[in-house]
Amino acid sequence: MPSGPPTPKRHPPKREVFDVPAMTNTDNKGFVRPVERYEVTDHGLYMSRTADHPRFNRLESWLLPALGLRANIFHYQGGYRDGQRLYLDVGRFSGPDEHGRWHAEDWYLDLVDVPGKPLELLDVDELLDARVAGYLGAEACEQAIMSATRALVGAAERQHDVQAWLDAAAGGPVFFRDRPA
Repeated sequence: MPSGPPTPKRHPPKREVFDVPAMTNTDNKGFVRPVERYEVTDHGLYMSRTADHPRFNRLESWLLPALGLRANIFHYQGGYRDGQRLYLDVGRFSGPDEHGRWHAEDWYLDLVDVPGKPLELLDVDELLDARVAGYLGAEACEQAIMSATRALVGAAERQHDVQAWLDAAAGGPVFFRDRPA
């Protein structure tokens, strides 16, 4: 018996707070986690922290406001997602505010980097569902599509070297533990 059309994945944008003075990261569910390292640069904010997740034990992230991207490396355990290096969230990223905090609003689209292969665009359906539900306006949807397109084209122009594109496009090095500044 057919199960019918898939259920839309409608949910408000996920928001996080990166509190540099307090050395904490508050996720979209309100969980506050200690941060080992923050580094504020002219082109964004770097964060490294441990993770209490069953699949990965460390998270490194860059908030890159000018690109509309958050670049993440999940340090997976036990071979989960072998080959994946970067996971890019598309959205609005800003900071610091008057209290030294940075803010992230995830606009649904994601890009997965497996070195040597084209970036993979995910969750277009979620972006469209969010627009229909009124969670995201037309301008934000257009910005999300433009940010994702810029990343796809930029990486392709560099033979799918996402890291090389990020360094050039961000205006400074986008370093990680596996590639120090």
